[in-house]
Amino acid sequence: MGLSRRRFIQLSLTSTALTACYARWIEPHWIDMVHRRLPVKGLPADLVGRTFVQFSDLHIGPLVDDDYLRDAFHRVSKLRPDFVAVTGDFVSYRDAAQFGQMSGVLSAFPQGRLATVAILGNHDYGHRWSEMAVADHVTSVATNAGLTVLRNEVLNVRGLQIVGLEDFWSPRFDPATTLAESDPEAATLVLCHNPDAVDEDVWEDYEGWILGGHTHGGQCKPPFLPPPVIPVRNKRYTAGAFALSGGRSLYINRGLGHLMRVRFNVRPEITVFELARA
Repeated sequence: MGLSRRRFIQLSLTSTALTACYARWIEPHWIDMVHRRLPVKGLPADLVGRTFVQFSDLHIGPLVDDDYLRDAFHRVSKLRPDFVAVTGDFVSYRDAAQFGQMSGVLSAFPQGRLATVAILGNHDYGHRWSEMAVADHVTSVATNAGLTVLRNEVLNVRGLQIVGLEDFWSPRFDPATTLAESDPEAATLVLCHNPDAVDEDVWEDYEGWILGGHTHGGQCKPPFLPPPVIPVRNKRYTAGAFALSGGRSLYINRGLGHLMRVRFNVRPEITVFELARA
């Protein structure tokens, strides 16, 4: 017996309603703990097998639940990671209220046994990504929570050099100068929020991994198709690992937070890397 038109419409409406509920209420908080090997050229023997956890795009603010973020932090704390990094967008800045909220949320932030580092994302620079006073305040709150915020700076931890860049859309993006201040022979990881930055002619002779975020993976993606909306020029940069020219590699974390509470086929992500020698 064939499916009647009325029954077909009922099933279609039910399916649409269930999908909408899933995308609104379930997937935005269904964290994917992604475990990957991260091969680093010249990695000291002492750091082989160590864990490097990447968070991105927390978007602390009115649209992301504080307890959800704290629960994510507690999950990582139980792993006792060696390194913890945030690749930008601590807040969705609207006004100064986010600073107090950020302080409360980050009170639960997991500390790496060897280092806890961060960079800023475009939303951490306030309106139009240009309010340096907002960026300074976000940096201060993160520092008080135990994170070392790298703003065009280089940090060496037991022979692993971590380069942290200001955001690509900020007034202070300057990778060429920052990389010039790093040791080209040292094992190196670069933290850079916006993936579009990797296509700029500023990387000189850097060969290695660049860890970023910014895209949220598009937040909603039809099965087997790319996300229809993604905030980068190079639409190839959605989420995950990408091989680049010049011996460089890019990893894009899908982020924990959201600008709209909806995700479909793009679960929020915490990346747990195992450091290895390239």
